[in-house]
Amino acid sequence: MRAERVIAGEEAHRSNEGGPLIPPISHGGDLDDARRLFPDAPTPWIDLSTGISPFAYPLPDIAAERWARLPEPAETEALCKTAARAYGAAADQIVAGNGTQPLMAAILRLLPPSRAAILGPTYAEHERLCCQAGHRIQHVTMPDQLGEDARIAIVVNPNNPTGTLVARTDLLALGRQMARRDGLLIVDEAFMDSLGDVGQSLGGHVDNGAIVVLRSVGKFYGLAGLRLSFALAARPVAEKLAAAVGPWPVSGPAIAVGRQALADIDWQSEQRARLHEAGRRMDDLLAERGLEPKGVGPLFRTLRGQSVPALFESLGCAGIWTRRFAFDPHLLRIGLPGNETDWRRLREALSGFSFKS
Repeated sequence: MRAERVIAGEEAHRSNEGGPLIPPISHGGDLDDARRLFPDAPTPWIDLSTGISPFAYPLPDIAAERWARLPEPAETEALCKTAARAYGAAADQIVAGNGTQPLMAAILRLLPPSRAAILGPTYAEHERLCCQAGHRIQHVTMPDQLGEDARIAIVVNPNNPTGTLVARTDLLALGRQMARRDGLLIVDEAFMDSLGDVGQSLGGHVDNGAIVVLRSVGKFYGLAGLRLSFALAARPVAEKLAAAVGPWPVSGPAIAVGRQALADIDWQSEQRARLHEAGRRMDDLLAERGLEPKGVGPLFRTLRGQSVPALFESLGCAGIWTRRFAFDPHLLRIGLPGNETDWRRLREALSGFSFKS
C-alpha cells in the first residue's frame, strides 16, 4: 500500500529556506497539553508519552568554563571519536548535532527535490522535514517497497511506534540499490542502543556513500534535554554534513556528558538489563488486564483497539499522560514507569478499565 503526498507550489507557505512551511507536529512530553485536557487530574503527572528511558545516565560534574566558552574544535573531534567507537564507525564518518532534526534537515538538502519513500507508520518529523526540503513523500508499509523508484528511503529501526526491526541484510541490499541511483538510505536508529549486540545496527556499514545512520543519546540514556545526536556517513557525505551544520554543532556541556556516557560500557549493560526488566514488568501488568501490545519497543509498548480513546481518557483522568496518534485514533503508546510510585498508580488506573480490542 502506497500513498504519495506533494506539498509544493502556490498552495504551500514557504519557509525562509525556500521549502514549504509545515505546521508543527504534536509530540509526546507536552504536559501543558495534558493539563489543558485534564485540569482535574491528580498530580504530579506521570509522563509515559515520550519513549525516553526513565532511568537517566548520572550526570558528571561539569566545569564552569564549559558553560562560559565555546567548545574547541578538538573537543568536538574527541566526542566524535568516542561516538565512532560506540557505534562501530570510523572517526571521520561521524558528525555531531544538537538533536536528530537539524541533522536530518541537513541530510535531506544534500539531494535536489525528489521522491522520498518513508516506511511507516513512523516518526512524523521525518515527513515534515522532507516536505520542507521540497521532496515528494511516498508512504510505504513494507520494506521491499522502499527501493522501487524513490531516490531517498527513510527507515526508523527499530520503528516507533510499532517496534518492528528491519533486518540488517535487507537494509544493506536497499543501500546498494540507492547507491546505483545516486540516492540515500537514511536509517534512524534512535532506539538501537537498547538492543545491544543483537541490534542489527548499520553504523559500521556506511562506506558505500548511500547509507546515512542517525543515532541519538536522548532515548537510551534518558537525556533528551541534552540534545545530542550523531550522523554516521561515508567521509565525503560526512564532510558535506559537517559544513552544513557549521561550527559548534553541540555545546560544551553536551560534549562532556556525551563523551562519558558513550564510553561507559558497564552502565550501558546495566541499563539494558533495567529496561528489559521494566519491559517484562509492563507486559505482565498489561496481561493482567487482558491487554496484548501490538507494538513492542525497548522503551515502550503500543496498544491498538476500539477502546484506545477511552483508555487514553481514563489514564489522563488518573494523571498519566500517554501518546496518542492523529493518523490512527485506535493506537496508544505507553512508556515505562521509572519508580514504584508510578508503577502503583499505573496499576490502579488500569485496574478499573475494561479493554476491548
